[in-house]
Amino acid sequence: MTALRVGGPSGRTCFFTTADFSKTTTLANDMLLTMNTQITTTGSTVIPSLRYRDALAAIDWLVTAFGFEKQTVFVAPDNKTVQHAQLTLGPGMIMIGSVDNGGEGGKFMVQPDEIGFRETAGAYLVVPDADAVYVTAKAAGAEMIIDIRDMDYGGRHFSCRDLEGHTWGIGTYDPWAPEPSQQNSKSAKEPVHESAGR
Repeated sequence: MTALRVGGPSGRTCFFTTADFSKTTTLANDMLLTMNTQITTTGSTVIPSLRYRDALAAIDWLVTAFGFEKQTVFVAPDNKTVQHAQLTLGPGMIMIGSVDNGGEGGKFMVQPDEIGFRETAGAYLVVPDADAVYVTAKAAGAEMIIDIRDMDYGGRHFSCRDLEGHTWGIGTYDPWAPEPSQQNSKSAKEPVHESAGR
């Protein structure tokens, strides 16, 4: 059983189990709205979206460096501007567009080099062999910002910047995989891990 602790503006703390999240829950003086979690998609329900100045080059780089596959790429009539692209890695996906692709979202985003290569978000890729991806990413010119190593929470991990400075975490730690103690005991508590995405 998983419990979520929610503190509202009135200072009360309420605990909910995952069973409570299949409906809308309303609290007096505080409101916690929940959605039905029974989403029917077979892929990832969280899809990072990135912008690149040269999105066509970025797509090719991501395929070479990390092993993404092109699912869909829509290019404008100028044959340079990527209006929208979808790349997949296993059941995961990212969406990519050119910085100036005519969409409304571009005005809310900046590129890493415009803010000193600091970011407020990054993507984490679960891979079966982090060492192999490390080799291909390094060969493609990725800047290693956290070198590959064994992590205290399990798995191997490294972080790097891509050809336009976006930060990626790559590792074998799979947050979806049950812990061995959870497989053997229904009463085992869920472990708390430091974020692998950095």
